[in-house]
Amino acid sequence: MSAPSEQVIRDAITRLRAAGLRPTRQRIALARALFAKGDRHVTAEQLHAEARALNVAVSLATIYNTLHQFTRAGLLHELAIGTGRSYFDTNLSHHHHFYHEGSGQLVDVAGDLVQVAIGPPPPKGTRVAGIDVIIRITERTR
Repeated sequence: MSAPSEQVIRDAITRLRAAGLRPTRQRIALARALFAKGDRHVTAEQLHAEARALNVAVSLATIYNTLHQFTRAGLLHELAIGTGRSYFDTNLSHHHHFYHEGSGQLVDVAGDLVQVAIGPPPPKGTRVAGIDVIIRITERTR
């Protein structure tokens, strides 16, 4: 039986190849960091710090490029939370989010718990591809 870290590496390589991405050393290292901990939400800066802690020499620009490659390949979902603030979600199931404005924490909300009534039809020649709901929360004040 192989060591757990070897299995995590194999899983990362399999995931990358299934998405049509070449499993380079940096992509494997970042896939391991992203997917070995289950479903989660990360910023590029958080992933960069994790990579550095794992002694993976990678620039923040490479982190951004890789996160966008993973998103285009269908491995992640990008959540734009305000100007210049993006989180990358490893949970690809149909769901929505609570966003805590104070802490910046995202919490998954099951897709069937949110109902959205679509108003006007989309412009001619287009279709609704999906709806992402982000419910902003904050601490109660007395």
